[in-house]
Amino acid sequence: MAEPLRVFLVAGEPSGDQLGASLIRALRKGHPGEVIVEGVGAEAMAREGLRSIFPLTDITAMGVIQVVRKLPLILRRASDVVAAAVAARPDVLVIIDSPDFTHPVARRIARRMPDLPIVNYVSPTVWAWRPGRAAKMRRYVAHVLALKPFEPAAHLRLGGPPCTYIGHPLIERLDDLAPAAGERSPLSEGPLRLVVLPGSRRGEISRLMAPFGETLRRVVAGSEREIEVTLPAVPHLSAEIRRAAEGWPVKPRIVEGEAAKYEAFRRSHVALAASGTVTLELALAGVPMVVAYQVSRAEGLLKFLITTSTIVLANLVVGENVVPEFTQEDCIPEKLAAAVMPLLDDTPERRRQAEAFARLPEILEADAPTTPSERAAAIVLRVVAEWRAGTRLG
Repeated sequence: MAEPLRVFLVAGEPSGDQLGASLIRALRKGHPGEVIVEGVGAEAMAREGLRSIFPLTDITAMGVIQVVRKLPLILRRASDVVAAAVAARPDVLVIIDSPDFTHPVARRIARRMPDLPIVNYVSPTVWAWRPGRAAKMRRYVAHVLALKPFEPAAHLRLGGPPCTYIGHPLIERLDDLAPAAGERSPLSEGPLRLVVLPGSRRGEISRLMAPFGETLRRVVAGSEREIEVTLPAVPHLSAEIRRAAEGWPVKPRIVEGEAAKYEAFRRSHVALAASGTVTLELALAGVPMVVAYQVSRAEGLLKFLITTSTIVLANLVVGENVVPEFTQEDCIPEKLAAAVMPLLDDTPERRRQAEAFARLPEILEADAPTTPSERAAAIVLRVVAEWRAGTRLG
């Protein structure tokens, strides 16, 4: 009978919780013995049997100001994670995204348990921000599980740990994102459907709702077509979003939940969105878009450290800056509206995005025989086997 596999997982935010839950399921599918999970997560990982050592909300923070305010609690929780991991004596530590929290924790655990293999699920953006992190990661990370196809080459170039592209988890949602026959009306018929996504965090909402509303006013004034607007809202910010949208020139249909959000994507012709994973979701749904983002003044001063030409995930994956983006002082209604208007008709700007988005399934290896979660689990199991055998091949 196979010996149990003890896995200690540390997620730092809800998206990592979802990845962790899928990984646990895949590990149980791939390992012949019992899989025992401990660590930090939220509802999704809890459904897979993990009892988080503290609520995930204790360590989630957005922006410099919020991080500073929560710093004493975050530091205490980091120490709690280190102590719990050492006490658990796991076979492997898996840190999931949130590098500002998970990597310092991993380094401390590695010092206490130098023979423990550490797998990093979701690469830090070393290719865009603080590239020197890659070589430092090699000291304590056995393997990196990358969600973007260009990341293994980046780690190789920067001297990082062994890195494997496992596929983006959105690959598993293609059926939810792709419009069914007749679901998206022809661009030339009926009202134009615009989906507006001002973000999922309070700071994003507070900065983007006003310029997005004024952008809509300009778009409506400049178009002869009827325009319908759908605004997917995260439930805990729904009330704030509804209040902020009261003065918009087009009353948006505000929906909640992932299913309603994906339905809006499948029906929409154009999107105005905050930067984030949602840009890749929209691209997979075939929705041309304009992307905007604003951060605090303090964070904006750090933009000179970014070494990539775009912050839009869809652009990064297709390898071409097809989606226009407007950040900080450029994130103004005049520029946003001017970029949205050409997408309302069959124009070169619209066709360029559509043609690039059509390449995404092939780029993301959507036809692979296994899912990203299954590939992630296979590498975790291989790393554990190598460590147990003393080979450590990576």
